[in-house]
Amino acid sequence: MGKVMLIPAKRQVGNNERKEENPRLKVAAYCRVSTDSDEQATSYDAQVKHYTEYIQKNPEWEFAGIYADDGISGTNTKKRNEFNRMIDDCMAGNIDMIITKSISRFARNTLDCLKYIRQLKGKNIPVYFEKESINTLDAKGEVLLTIMASLAQQESQSLSQNVKLGLQYRYQQGKVQVNHNRFLGYTKDENGHLIIDLEQAEIVKRIYREYLEGSSMGRIAAGLEKDGILTGAGNTKWHTSTINKILRNEKYMGDALLQKTYTVDFLTKKRIKNNGTVPQYYVEADHEAIIPKDIFMQVQEELVRRRVVYVSPSGRKRNFSCSHPFAQMVYCGECGELYRRIHWYNRGKKSIVWRCISRLESTSAKEPCRNRTVNETVLQDASVKAINQVLEDKDHFTNALQQNIAAAVRQTDTLSPEGIQKRLEELQIELIKKANNQDDYKAITDEIFRLRAQKQQSESESTRRDETLNRIRELRDFIAAQPTELTEFDETLVKRLIQKITVYADKFTVEFKSGVSVDINK
Repeated sequence: MGKVMLIPAKRQVGNNERKEENPRLKVAAYCRVSTDSDEQATSYDAQVKHYTEYIQKNPEWEFAGIYADDGISGTNTKKRNEFNRMIDDCMAGNIDMIITKSISRFARNTLDCLKYIRQLKGKNIPVYFEKESINTLDAKGEVLLTIMASLAQQESQSLSQNVKLGLQYRYQQGKVQVNHNRFLGYTKDENGHLIIDLEQAEIVKRIYREYLEGSSMGRIAAGLEKDGILTGAGNTKWHTSTINKILRNEKYMGDALLQKTYTVDFLTKKRIKNNGTVPQYYVEADHEAIIPKDIFMQVQEELVRRRVVYVSPSGRKRNFSCSHPFAQMVYCGECGELYRRIHWYNRGKKSIVWRCISRLESTSAKEPCRNRTVNETVLQDASVKAINQVLEDKDHFTNALQQNIAAAVRQTDTLSPEGIQKRLEELQIELIKKANNQDDYKAITDEIFRLRAQKQQSESESTRRDETLNRIRELRDFIAAQPTELTEFDETLVKRLIQKITVYADKFTVEFKSGVSVDINK
């Protein structure tokens, strides 16, 4: 057996991708600060200056540049443009070695940190962490690195938890935080309080007004775009989802629901809707309202109504439509179904008619409804006649409306919103005291949810009653102010006054939103 001689490996530092021999290492530095505060900005500038001088004074090194991310979190590398550019340059053979301040500056995510260290190690590129004195090409480098990166991740998690606790405390104090730069209708004063932006507030009022007048979210969005009005984020495109959020946002009536979303992962920063997983806080009268509370509540009622108008006698759900003043207004007197607007071609002549849906959807296995088809001009004429009949018999209908007002006023709440609110405030105090007793805490929590539901129901009933009174007074005032009969169909007036038109074989029954009704012969 021949002699075996061990030839020790030479420790080599330098990129495997280098195209030519160069005794001087191309060294780059990576710097990062987490926030945009003045203190951190100074730290950022200091790091850049320090590493520029540090690399240039070493005769064995060639300065390969400074890669610096300013104001970017280290928990992931998706948005760290300079970091990603540095890795690309390493892979292209332009960098032989990286210097950075510490592991926490390089990455607070253990998985990301080790991924890139191993990727660079495969190219024979070391990363030197100055604070920890770790060179990733040393034999013990990766073991130490794993430990240090794990500690850095724990540090980031602890910081995230501290931020959460700080937010929780502010929520408990009722301090509202809103990104006013994207919040249509509001800005902030020098003390950080929400104040109304008068010009934008008119846009919000327009959205609420048009929705209550019967416009769909799509039509409202189209109108805003046509008029060149920008969204809260400054975009020209309006989405129905944007209109929907504006109509549901309690901040427009001066209140604020805090912690609607929460962070589920401190590494990915992913936020999801809070469906009761973490506590929420409701602050009443936090700031000046753009929309009065009664109008806001009317919109919430309308949002619910438009989801599904009603379940038909056949058991089918009929969705809301507002493309025409008679939509969801004309009903069949025979089977109870809605009437639908259709274009009818008869012997080459086109006309617009309304026909019972059950007749349109009939099959051979089902007997169709036999109620009549009505020309749209006939419906228009019936609605005009109904309004004129009310105007002709002013005394009779005015007395009926006065009785309806008296009946609505006599309705009393079974629940007192004020009493419920007082009990809720008492429960808030009890909840804090019983935080460590799970049984008592759950019982109090259940009571709070029950009382909040009761309060909402009471407020909704009050809103509906006020709306009924408004409709009754609206027709009463119209009767008093209208000097002559109508001579033509008025779409706006019909939408404002009439609730329902029922079609029978020999008549129409027209019901007004005020509670009175009249019959119009065929």
